[in-house]
Amino acid sequence: MTVRAAVLPAVGAPLEIAEIELPEPGPGQVRVRLAAAGVCHSDLSLSDGTMRVPVPAVLGHEGAGTVLAVGEGVTHVSPGAGVVLNWAPSCGSCHACSLGEVWLCANALAGVGDVYARRASDGTDLHPGLNVAAFAEETVVAAGCVLPAPDGIPLTDAALLGCAVLTGYGAVHHSARVREGETVAVFGVGGVGLAALQAARIAGASRIVAVDVSPAKEELARAAGATDFVVASEGTAREIRALTGKQGVDVAVECVGRAVTIRTAWESTRRGGRTTVVGIGGKEQQVAFNALEIFHWGRTLSGCVYGNSDPARDLPVLAGHVRAGRLDLGALITDRISLDDIPAAFDNMRAGKGGRAVVTF
Repeated sequence: MTVRAAVLPAVGAPLEIAEIELPEPGPGQVRVRLAAAGVCHSDLSLSDGTMRVPVPAVLGHEGAGTVLAVGEGVTHVSPGAGVVLNWAPSCGSCHACSLGEVWLCANALAGVGDVYARRASDGTDLHPGLNVAAFAEETVVAAGCVLPAPDGIPLTDAALLGCAVLTGYGAVHHSARVREGETVAVFGVGGVGLAALQAARIAGASRIVAVDVSPAKEELARAAGATDFVVASEGTAREIRALTGKQGVDVAVECVGRAVTIRTAWESTRRGGRTTVVGIGGKEQQVAFNALEIFHWGRTLSGCVYGNSDPARDLPVLAGHVRAGRLDLGALITDRISLDDIPAAFDNMRAGKGGRAVVTF
């Protein structure tokens, strides 16, 4: 069957809206009609080569939709069911999975090298970006890549649960482990940053400082839970210390992936503070520390993959927060766009605009 999709023909090339041929689901596969897909900065990192995947590919890894058909052996979902896409399914058998660290599964991205569809015009083989190829009207994925959608949440909003919310919430609750009364700074007010701000509020943080290069994002940040907003500059760490009795925040969450931002986030924490790095930067982004300051400040710097989350465990928890009104998915969405608008949304991300654009089908 032919459907429309956003195809990345080569690393660094513009996305092309094209028709692709999808096969029927084989054993252990599920065909999904997309309701919505979030446009995430990770997709931009794939397109520009910061993260490498086989190309040509259909990108998009944050989505939700309705099951159209299932292949042999699939029993946890059935046609007509709403699902949230899981771009990093855990295998359950590697070393990380045996430790319960499913977000570090060694085999999570094994499917990105598969040929899952072909370009209708010339039969070119296409790969599924980060496993799920959500920038398409329909997709065919491995059964492990779909989770039952939570009841009572529109699929057009639930799409964000698949990446931005799991990552931002998990960075705060699982990685940084923010405690009630602590102070938090979130660097980067994009989709993940907005989710992290809400998560810090849910955790009971006493002061939540949002940091971004764009003053226009202050309103978004405050709506998500920020008590203070700082426009990023060379003096950001000093400003944050001034807001916290010259001590610095207990926790910094970096959602940008730039060396200067990581270093500033670390400097913004108190002695003994914790910095969690969520942003994905390139190899050229080198962060330097001297041995004495590491000893003296006693701070912790840690990476965070997918919010250190287990989607099967955490989706119901997030849904509970949504239904109780503590987590507002709509506040993360800055623009509703069509499939044809995805290339322009990529341009906006490069310019540092907006929070999270969502494609609705």
